Amino acid sequence: MSITKLALAGGAAMAVIMATFPAMAYTGQEMANQAKVSMTEARAIALKAHPGKITDEELEKEGGGTGLRYSFDIKRSKMTQEVGVDAQTGKVLENKKEGPHPD
Repeated sequence: MSITKLALAGGAAMAVIMATFPAMAYTGQEMANQAKVSMTEARAIALKAHPGKITDEELEKEGGGTGLRYSFDIKRSKMTQEVGVDAQTGKVLENKKEGPHPD
């Protein structure tokens, strides 16, 4: 079998595997149907509160607000900021420097 055919067969096999297992884009995605604010909207809100690069994101049940929040770690320069956005209202619940023991 030529290298080209082998590469094509490997790519096809990988495509089948990827289609078989659903991709989890972020932690807590299974709760997304409970949120009124989408992940895309929450990202925009978080980046408006603290511009930078999102390095981690999740949807979690946590005290404060309505109890369901998106949590983002946003890196700018050498500092990481944790920004929490209420998944029901879109209100910023938290915007503080990430501590020494991140979640």
